[in-house]
Amino acid sequence: MSGNAALRLRLAELGLSHAELAHRVNQHIEKVTGRYGGCSQRTVRDWLNGKTAWPHQKQRASLEAVFDCTAEELGFTRRGAKRLAPQPEEDVRRRTFIASGSAAAAASAFPAPSSRTTLGASDVLRLRAGLETLHALDDHQGGHTALERAALARADQVLSSLRKGSATERVRRRLFSVAADFTAVAAWSCIDARALDDAQRHLDTCMRLAGLAQDSPAQFRAWNLIAMLNNQRGRHADAVAAAHAARVTGITRRDPMYSSLAHARTAVGQSNIGDRQAAVRSLGLANEALSRSRHEPRPSWVAFYGPAELHALTAVVHGRLGENQQAEGASHQALAMLPNQFRRNRSLITARLALAQLHQDDLELATATASTVFDLMDGAPMPGRLRTLLGDFQRDLLTLSANGRAAREWGDRYRTEWSRT
Repeated sequence: MSGNAALRLRLAELGLSHAELAHRVNQHIEKVTGRYGGCSQRTVRDWLNGKTAWPHQKQRASLEAVFDCTAEELGFTRRGAKRLAPQPEEDVRRRTFIASGSAAAAASAFPAPSSRTTLGASDVLRLRAGLETLHALDDHQGGHTALERAALARADQVLSSLRKGSATERVRRRLFSVAADFTAVAAWSCIDARALDDAQRHLDTCMRLAGLAQDSPAQFRAWNLIAMLNNQRGRHADAVAAAHAARVTGITRRDPMYSSLAHARTAVGQSNIGDRQAAVRSLGLANEALSRSRHEPRPSWVAFYGPAELHALTAVVHGRLGENQQAEGASHQALAMLPNQFRRNRSLITARLALAQLHQDDLELATATASTVFDLMDGAPMPGRLRTLLGDFQRDLLTLSANGRAAREWGDRYRTEWSRT
């Protein structure tokens, strides 16, 4: 195939369209420069057909961050240099990292630190490399120890570069923001795995880094995770307070999508303390804010939030309030709208749907729904939040019908799958 075969292969691996690649490159440029990049579908076509053999520096650094490899490995060549064929073993290494999530593979997947002592915009892009990969790994598999370690290693690399190099105040703030992003990935991985003490420690660090970065979206992200952590710990009043803190960060005034997420997170905390009126009001505010939201560049971590996730959180709220029919309906709406790449989220929503059906005494339908969670995860290790939900389902099922046929069949599947994951 003529043109840049290596880039074409990488694009196919990630399943990105030309427009999606241009958008991701432009997002990275905006993160560094403060201005959304100018890449278009035509730009991507020029890269693929070989018309542009060596993109300019900002685009090149952004491409390296998106694909976690060098421009040369993407098939680009400097003028006068000989084009290298794509290396199959590199593709195998990348796929191995995504499949296994091992800390060793994660370490090898990222570029080595630069020896330069003066840090600039290109260093910000270089040090952000791997963030998209970690987010994709979380969407697919969920939180686990290897993801946490990989994220912390990247955060340490960023902070080490800051300690060893000099930079303008603007670049320093952007690097603190990058470190906060990686630390937030580690914190979220622990929340998903229900390693709560580790999550708290990482969130303390994340909040400090976000403050040093003067980064409102990073501060919002930290407060959002703190609200989730407090709900897991049973500190529901503290969860409401954290969600309120997220609601008053600067980014919520500029982007109603963040405001919607903060209201939805508030509703979850309010439902946990039994305040139905407040929870329903917060859900209404979340829906109203989301209706005002427009499609615009945002950090990749927040890609999970949209109509599907709001329906999922609505199901959580109704489930907490004992309104199981409404919880079931919201779960169905969430599953119908959820993008395919969020496998872990689909599994969580399905488990909550099974609980809502079980609490309406529809045992056969509930156990059939719960069994599909194992099919969705396809033998992958289950994160702690999902294991907890299935454990709740098992306990409530045994309470309702310990000896019924549906309960026995589910119990056999539950024990078999539990031993595998």
